[in-house]
Amino acid sequence: MEPQFTLLPKVINGSIAGVVGVTCVFPIDLVKTRLQNQQIGKDGQRLYKNMLDCAIKTCRNEGFFGMYRGSGVNLLLITPEKTIKLVGNDFFKYYLGGNTKKLPLHLEMLAGAGAGLCQVSITTPMELLKIQLQDAGRTATVQTVKSGAQPRTEFRLAGFLALITRDYSVTPVAANSGAMRLSATDVALQLLRDKGLFGLYRGCGATLLRDVTFSAIYFPLFANINARGKRRKDSSQAVFYHSFISGCIAGSVASVSVNPFDVVKTRLQLLKKAQGEQSYAGILDCFRKIFQQEGPTAFFKGAGCRILVIAPLFGIAQTVYYLGVAEFVLGTKQM
Repeated sequence: MEPQFTLLPKVINGSIAGVVGVTCVFPIDLVKTRLQNQQIGKDGQRLYKNMLDCAIKTCRNEGFFGMYRGSGVNLLLITPEKTIKLVGNDFFKYYLGGNTKKLPLHLEMLAGAGAGLCQVSITTPMELLKIQLQDAGRTATVQTVKSGAQPRTEFRLAGFLALITRDYSVTPVAANSGAMRLSATDVALQLLRDKGLFGLYRGCGATLLRDVTFSAIYFPLFANINARGKRRKDSSQAVFYHSFISGCIAGSVASVSVNPFDVVKTRLQLLKKAQGEQSYAGILDCFRKIFQQEGPTAFFKGAGCRILVIAPLFGIAQTVYYLGVAEFVLGTKQM
């Protein structure tokens, strides 16, 4: 009898995979965001020299938990996001005929692209809110360095919310001054009040460009590498370490391939820019200005961090997803 596509176990596995993966790699993702948003000053000055320098300065200025700034919204929304991505790919493969026979490459890419398309509804607002929190320390430091003051790590909420109306007079204040910390809820509510629901989907086009392309590359590559590994006893699934390695390899290749789209998406979604930093009118304008002002290498800013984020994130996610935790708990057979 042909096994049926069962949704609940896959949703549970996808949720567990997302939470475990994000918790492990979030600090590296924060470093990636700050490096991608960093623009070269008129005199060629940079706040961060490289990945390690960014991590050290962030931890020194903002403390260990500063490395997890924005993780709350990510952990909240990563469950539906990763579930849609992983389950969506299986769903499209199943209904394209992949349950009983190996799909040709173009259909595997179509299934992956379909999963990427579906996840954008969650990914766009999640990344928009996460980026504001992750980059807040960088923009405040740039502002204070330009003014000759010492960098601080707390921000006046009213000053940040004024960015929506293009008032860039945000003033960093001492950590013990009782200033309210920036939160995803505050940013989301302000965007909803000022821009409506579509305010949370700023940069949706660039997110779509990145995620559809990423998934079209990642899932076929993972499936083909994973299919060549040792099988578990009495199972058609690969042993966990081969799934982990397959996820890491496929994630690395796909992440580097779409890094230019990720840089553009990150720049477009950043609401608060430091004084003197470039603004962009859209995807093409962003591509053009980055190329003209920073050169082609700027499109690969944060690529090393992105590999360090995506490779273990998807390695862990695929391993957890295929371990069949939900099937074991629910007592169902794994497909």
